[in-house]
Amino acid sequence: MLLSSMLLAPFCRAFALVGAFMALVTGLLTTVSVIMRAVWSQPIPGDVEMTQMGIAFAISLCLPYCQLQRANIIVDFFTQSTSHRRRQMLDALGNLSLVILYGLLAWRTSVGAMSVREARETTMIISLPMWWAYACLAPGLALAGWVALVQGLSGFSTSNEEVAS
Repeated sequence: MLLSSMLLAPFCRAFALVGAFMALVTGLLTTVSVIMRAVWSQPIPGDVEMTQMGIAFAISLCLPYCQLQRANIIVDFFTQSTSHRRRQMLDALGNLSLVILYGLLAWRTSVGAMSVREARETTMIISLPMWWAYACLAPGLALAGWVALVQGLSGFSTSNEEVAS
């Protein structure tokens, strides 16, 4: 049985809080590195590598909450004049399209993480394992896909209920 949006909300919020914390830490790291570069001509080694990984992780963790809040950009220029039911059905189709997208991204980042781990690939400056970056993306993408699935299916059931009444 699929979890409802209400049951998924705490998970999405927790992911978003961790993502926000990660973005804050990454911002602080960058600030300290810039100050060190300006004052002592010595930045934090690997600051760009850590920033790239940290921000990618933060974004992927915030995606489920964004999806839950329906905060994606919607271009409704062509659908403004359609009925509410038709817009709801198109939104449900859009959500189901996002399920496919999030699913593919979660799957491929997981496969990529395993592949990069087997190759023992590391970052250039501080030798962080690259598979960490890939592996950290998959949970956020998977949860965002789950939220989109619940929203898509509930959008179809709501529009079908309206048709029946």
